[in-house]
Amino acid sequence: MTTSNIVLIDSIDCDQLLPITYTRPVSHIRLGYLSIREKWEYCSKQTVQILSKSEFGLNSNLDNNQAVLGIHAGLLPDEAITLQIQELKEGDVLISQDHEILAAKGSFEKIQDLFKQGKFERRIFVKTEAKLIKNLWDIIDAQLNQIELDITLLISGRTSANIDPSVRIIGDPSKVFLESGAKVYNCSINTQSGSVYIAKDAEVMEGAMIRGPFALGEHSQVKMGAKIYPGVATGQHCKIGGEIGNTVFQEYSNKGHDGYLGDSFIGSWCNMGADTNSSNLKNNYSEVKLWSYPARRFVSTGKQFCGLIMGDHSKCGINTMFNTGTVVGVSCNIFGDGFPRNFIPSFSWGGASGFTGFAVNNAIEASNAMMGRRGVQLSENDKTLFQSIWEADSEWRKS
Repeated sequence: MTTSNIVLIDSIDCDQLLPITYTRPVSHIRLGYLSIREKWEYCSKQTVQILSKSEFGLNSNLDNNQAVLGIHAGLLPDEAITLQIQELKEGDVLISQDHEILAAKGSFEKIQDLFKQGKFERRIFVKTEAKLIKNLWDIIDAQLNQIELDITLLISGRTSANIDPSVRIIGDPSKVFLESGAKVYNCSINTQSGSVYIAKDAEVMEGAMIRGPFALGEHSQVKMGAKIYPGVATGQHCKIGGEIGNTVFQEYSNKGHDGYLGDSFIGSWCNMGADTNSSNLKNNYSEVKLWSYPARRFVSTGKQFCGLIMGDHSKCGINTMFNTGTVVGVSCNIFGDGFPRNFIPSFSWGGASGFTGFAVNNAIEASNAMMGRRGVQLSENDKTLFQSIWEADSEWRKS
């Protein structure tokens, strides 16, 4: 699929993905191993531009009259959908069976108006199932399949680095791919349920047990004795340990100790204290509900399994326990015994006994202290973003 000026556009309902989209465009959500934007770049073999909230400072500088192919930022590419998008002509709008715009071709100005207003004349119904990320639980649902697809994209036509003979492989050894500099010793890797990808300069420590599909980002670590079930992927500079299944970590986040985490999404610059545990199944096996910012209430997910959604820069102390389907906002500090509530607004400090507000300046100081250990600091744009998030979630901290 090759065309000029592909633009991934955040839809008007992208707030359904809060708190994740407080700090990133939809297309920058890591799903599987790659972000949605990276998936489209691999498929189109070109740089893809984005149109999102201006405060992210990442938007396209295209001229309004330039011809573009606008794509819903939550749409996941596959062979069938990319082929149908490639066949679009000027003025065509590809829509789902629910009449949601998936892609359109036209001038940049018209495409922007189209996605904002949702009005169209020349519509074409999608011929295949469109994999669209609209809700938080959609990320968890797609994780297993997307890791396998991403690994296929990453290793196509390439040869793995040598695998040390101390590694026990159960299943097909050709499904294990190590980038140059990856350190993998004396561990167990099972490929019967999916492939395993270890990025450049990543490390799997001795005694770890891994079942694919699994992907470990650059400079990330799997700690000693970790139990990694299918569907786990990390960005770069993460540390993971304990027992984890079907969970995606954005970059620079740590769950390095014992404790269970499953069917979850962990943002960037998060840290979980030793023996943090999150439930992903209710005791009565009923449907999980998650907090929805747009609905201003808990909504049904239709899912039996759903764990923890944690926004960027949030942290929890040792022995923290999260109930099934807990949503944690941006820059929270959670500690103490007992279960905290299922929705923790951004910039909250406390636990089961109650929360107080976390002042923005203190939050910035804490984030810079963590980031400084990795040679990174918050930008001025990040600090402004912190302030806007603090204000946006202020009403929830009062309730």
